[in-house]
Formats: sequence, C-alpha cells, structure tokens
Amino acid sequence: MNMSKFYNCQKPFVITYILVIAFSNFVFVLFSQTVRDIIWSFFKGAGETLILVVVFLFALAWLLKARPRKISKKYQVLVFDIFGKESQIDGLRTEFKNHDVAWSFMKFYKKSYPLDNFAMVTEQRNSPKKIIFKYI
Repeated sequence: MNMSKFYNCQKPFVITYILVIAFSNFVFVLFSQTVRDIIWSFFKGAGETLILVVVFLFALAWLLKARPRKISKKYQVLVFDIFGKESQIDGLRTEFKNHDVAWSFMKFYKKSYPLDNFAMVTEQRNSPKKIIFKYI
C-alpha cells in the first residue's frame, strides 16, 4: 500500500479537524471571556448608575420633605372640663409665642388642675381650623 496515497486521503480530514478545533476554541474564548466581560462591564455600569439614581431620588425626596415650613409664632392653650367642653379658668395665661413655653405651662396647669384637660393649638394661615399640637 502506498503511504502517500493514504496521507493524501487523510489530508482533508486533518485540515477539517484542525479548523473545527480552532473554531471551537475561538467560540469558547468568545463566550467564556469576551462576551462575559462585556456583559459584566455593562451591568456593573448599569448597577452603579441605578444606585446613583436611587440615592439622588432619596436625597431629593428628603429635601422636599425636610424643607423648612412657615411655623406659627402664636400658640394658644385651650382648657377642657371633665365633660370635654371648652371652658376658661380665670388667671391662666393662654397666649404664647414659643412652643416650649406653652408646653411647659400646659404641664404646670395639668398638675394644678388635674380634672381639666389642656390642648396646645395654633391657627394655620389658610385654614379656619385650629391644629392641636399637644393634648394632656
């Protein structure tokens, strides 16, 4: 048997095997490293962007909620009797310009008049109703 004839017959198969192995190696490298790195870098960047957007929205919401409001400078202490009806006690100071002072007087009044209840209220500019801050 002539060996050159055998090698000539096998030559197309060897080239095919080498091409298949080379192509499969190329595909393996492409999908195991290159595409993975591209996808990873995209999602890493997208994740950073998403975190920055969430932080920005949280800060914006916090600033809108925590912005200074026009606080009333006038507080009033109302007296309620044991039946829950508004009443007046002579000699009590009921108008205050400071929240803490009004609260302090309310606690003192509650100790002095234990059967009565007291409410610290203020009027809102755009509403005829009074807002109750504290009630004891």
